[in-house]
Amino acid sequence: MHWLAGSSGLVMVTDDPVAQIQTDRIPSLALVLVVGILVATGVYLLLERSLTRVLLGFVLASNGINLLILLAGGAGGAAPILGRSSEPISDPLAQAMVLTSIVITLALTAFVGAMAYRSWQLYGHDEVQDDIEDRRVARFMAERGEDEDPADLPETAWGLDSDRGVA
Repeated sequence: MHWLAGSSGLVMVTDDPVAQIQTDRIPSLALVLVVGILVATGVYLLLERSLTRVLLGFVLASNGINLLILLAGGAGGAAPILGRSSEPISDPLAQAMVLTSIVITLALTAFVGAMAYRSWQLYGHDEVQDDIEDRRVARFMAERGEDEDPADLPETAWGLDSDRGVA
């Protein structure tokens, strides 16, 4: 048994087929770092208030997760059609999951992009504002000085008209 440098990292050369299959599943360190950077940057941008940054964060995080799924699928091989080739076939499940994820990412990108564009047209910015009700709940909880769950309190404790649900 000895190691050779291949295009996807170190490759162990051995006569044992089980050991060869296990080493084919070891991803390149550079690709793992790229996945980590994409997901970390995407999550950071998702926590921003600007819809444009949220959109970019979602795209980066989804691309990182797609790359992670492809890395988990193992090394590439022949097309997954039985009887066509004698070499090992690639895992079609990872490819199908990534293709589905790409379609979902495209739809969500179009939706959030349209929402950011409409917000820019109406208000001149695409920043998401605080919800007025959330501020009211926070102020009420601070005044009471209690750590109760707001969902457990009756509606009259919030100063709401119980018939209409408004202040």
